Amino acid sequence: MKQDDKFTVINIREYLKKNVDDEEQFGEDALRQLLSEFSCEKNQDVEDFLKRQAIDFTNKNQSVTYLVFATDDAQLLGYFALTIKPITVSGEPFSNTVRKKLSRVSTLNEEEHTYSLAAYLIAQLGKNCADGANERITGAELLGLAVNQIELLQYQAGGMVIFLEANNEDKLLSFYGNNRFQPFDRRTAEKKDKEPHELIQLLRLL
Repeated sequence: MKQDDKFTVINIREYLKKNVDDEEQFGEDALRQLLSEFSCEKNQDVEDFLKRQAIDFTNKNQSVTYLVFATDDAQLLGYFALTIKPITVSGEPFSNTVRKKLSRVSTLNEEEHTYSLAAYLIAQLGKNCADGANERITGAELLGLAVNQIELLQYQAGGMVIFLEANNEDKLLSFYGNNRFQPFDRRTAEKKDKEPHELIQLLRLL
């Protein structure tokens, strides 16, 4: 658990610990009830992940979800999910300084001028729109909390690169650009019963 004056960040593993001697143990059923109250009308995928996949993904070590609460009254304000993924990055969009830093933690393909590495992925990021909770935290604050958590992981395990994927929307890409994320590639996302759509991949150096 990480806490400051405004926000408290809790890894959902804390709720999922099995301790029969702890009468105050939150438990998975109560956690699912808490998550069921999350709403994100602007991005249904963000809402669906938290309600239907976050616990299973954490139990299977595919990713770990962190809940963000208001410190004063414990209202759920948002969440983010983190994992580690391999990526391949073209060096062309970046300065020589960035390329040099990438080379420290990657394997260079000299013919294609690409770097292959493991990076921290912010897999999900979303504010809770229920009961006005989204008005109590900005997108930049939520993203900052995710980056802060990754910095804690970096301190213990190393690594240098964060990346994420965003819909190809000017406002969204501008937001990430203002928070030091640079685009490096794009891919087409395909989901059952949904139209394919383009995602922009962006990275930030720690």
